[in-house]
Amino acid sequence: MKKIYVLIIALLYTVAAYSQNTFRAIVKDAKTNQPLPRATAGVLNTTIGGLADTAGLLTLKNIPDGKQVIRFSYIGFEPRLDTLTFPLPQASPIEILLSPEGKGEGAELTEVVVGAVRSSRTIANIPTRVEVISGEELDEKGNMKPGDIRMLLAESTGIQTQQTSATSGNSSIRIQGLDGKYTQIIRDGFPLYSGFSGGLGLLQIAPLDLKQVEVIKGSSSTLYGGGAIAGLVNLVSKTPTDVPRLDFLLNGTSALGLDASGFYSQKFKTTGATVYAAYNHSTAYDPSGTGLSAIPRYNRYTLNPKLFFYINDGTTLIAGINSTIENRIGGDMEYLAGRGDAQHTYFEQNKTGRYSSQLQLDSKLSGKEKITLKNSLSYFDRAITLPGYRFSGKQTSTYSEANYAYNGEKTDWVAGLNFLTDHFNEDANSSFPLRSYDYHTIGGFIQNTWNVTQKFILESGLRIDHHNRYGTFVLPRISALYKISSHFSSRLGGGLGYKAPSVFTEDAERLSFRNVLPIDVNNTRAERSYGANYDITYRTGLFDNLVSLSVNQLFFYTRIDNPIILMPLANGNWQYTQPPGDLNTKGMETNVKITYNNFKLFLGYTLADVSQHTGNSFGNYPLVSRNRLNNILVYEIEDKLKLGAEAYYFGPQQLNDGTRGRAYWTAGFMAEKIWEGFSIFINFENLTNTRQTKFGPVYTGSLTDPTFKDIYAPLDGFVVNGGIKLRLGKAK
Repeated sequence: MKKIYVLIIALLYTVAAYSQNTFRAIVKDAKTNQPLPRATAGVLNTTIGGLADTAGLLTLKNIPDGKQVIRFSYIGFEPRLDTLTFPLPQASPIEILLSPEGKGEGAELTEVVVGAVRSSRTIANIPTRVEVISGEELDEKGNMKPGDIRMLLAESTGIQTQQTSATSGNSSIRIQGLDGKYTQIIRDGFPLYSGFSGGLGLLQIAPLDLKQVEVIKGSSSTLYGGGAIAGLVNLVSKTPTDVPRLDFLLNGTSALGLDASGFYSQKFKTTGATVYAAYNHSTAYDPSGTGLSAIPRYNRYTLNPKLFFYINDGTTLIAGINSTIENRIGGDMEYLAGRGDAQHTYFEQNKTGRYSSQLQLDSKLSGKEKITLKNSLSYFDRAITLPGYRFSGKQTSTYSEANYAYNGEKTDWVAGLNFLTDHFNEDANSSFPLRSYDYHTIGGFIQNTWNVTQKFILESGLRIDHHNRYGTFVLPRISALYKISSHFSSRLGGGLGYKAPSVFTEDAERLSFRNVLPIDVNNTRAERSYGANYDITYRTGLFDNLVSLSVNQLFFYTRIDNPIILMPLANGNWQYTQPPGDLNTKGMETNVKITYNNFKLFLGYTLADVSQHTGNSFGNYPLVSRNRLNNILVYEIEDKLKLGAEAYYFGPQQLNDGTRGRAYWTAGFMAEKIWEGFSIFINFENLTNTRQTKFGPVYTGSLTDPTFKDIYAPLDGFVVNGGIKLRLGKAK
């Protein structure tokens, strides 16, 4: 009998040991609470792993005693790490909730809420195709160029940064090959970067205080009015969090640049605040020895405070100010060093002051209805000075909007009115005709998003704008989302757009507006566009969901009738004309994302076929890379290490002088080591040391009076930057 008791005790001990070192969990979607079949889990630093069944139940056996970290993952969801101590006190299954992920190059499988489409829906349920850069991807690209957002946008498929000044670095962005004037950049829904103020916009916006960047490619004029023919970029600012947050970034470059910035946010009971402050400095840099600066010397100061008043559970008032002061000068390196003489006189100086206020009131009338009131006032003061020449002026603009939103079970509505003023007053620096103007636009819009079925969602909108100088515009738009299956989804959309003519274009910026005549309003019409795009997304898991694959294929087409063209006159002046003709861009974008454990691979290809028809002539549009490749490989150990390698190919570009630029590659490598509360990073940009000066001279004439060629490739070459980031507090 004693032997039987010993045997029973041994069996019970074995069963207890087995149950305690066997882990069982049910993996579910945190949003829908539905099980996630074939979700995976693994014990880090071991070979122990498992796969969930159709009910989301998975089992891991023979887990060693002590603390173990278990990683849960599922396609399209954020991975989750749990630390457990074995043996466990109980053997019953643990519920594991996974949240849909919200980042990825050209990703379509996110649960990010997008504001650019005037909707509170998540990106996965919006018929309009929206690309979102957020979270870790935004943070990684901020390591590469903390002082501005050029690289953040330029590394996306279908977007190309176009430098308009060889010595001061002024730049704009081109979406799908169209000029920067056809892209509208807004911040939190406010149009703050247009006209004269858009010339340096990309260079004066830093990523540290951005929560996400939303990009809509194709006609978006129905959403926010004129100017969004090629696309729309919405910069979404960070908001206060319950946990105080204080971030500092200090970055230095091998070109003797410096970026120092800080961001603070905190939410109290009835109030909240965010403050962003930065100082950015660059030393004049000439890596090619041409005697001209590839990177200008500048000092920039930025302060963006914002207050949040939580009046009650349904009402929030937001008031903020953006302010930027910059002095930027490039040109002859001897002159910049204070050794100017008769042979060293050339310079290009930009002095800017950018100030804007934003006021927004959100009030929920019920659980389904909301009213939003907005107002912004912007003041931009800029002076461009060259030897013997000065162009300066002040742009004052306002934006006011009132909209009503209804979010039902199957349909959403948003309708509103807005009023935009844009006044530019040029200083009389010479006897040349002034380019001053005074534009007012009043518009009304309505948009409906309808869940026709669980798989088919239709979005339609209509805007009517009246411009005080160019008349009335009726702008319909329609988009559709069809969720074909759990692996396939597809979007189709299109709409009309318009752009009121303005002297502020890339062509005029290259000339520093010298000898550019005012636009003859009486003999000029607004530019009109027609655009459409279609895309299909495929998502699946490979090798028992160890590898996730996402492929998005986009086809696009946009036509602009009678575009405004800057043409030279016999007397040396330049005049905007509007000959019969059109500008067409058509092509495709391919985005592939592959994820395996800690590795993420992004592959992107852009084909942009842009042609211009003017009178009896027909040809390729200048400064467009017909073929582009984006290749990015990221290795990440969450909260510990980030490594990234990238390579980009740009095909030959047609230049304005009739020649063709060279094709080229650039490559880079970034590393960041993360500890609790701080991290250090280093970035090797343009490892191939690709420079346009290697392909030939960038100017003709003398060093004292250079005539610059089109800039289509990097001028600064290989540059290393690195620094430290401090994080005190973390947003929930």
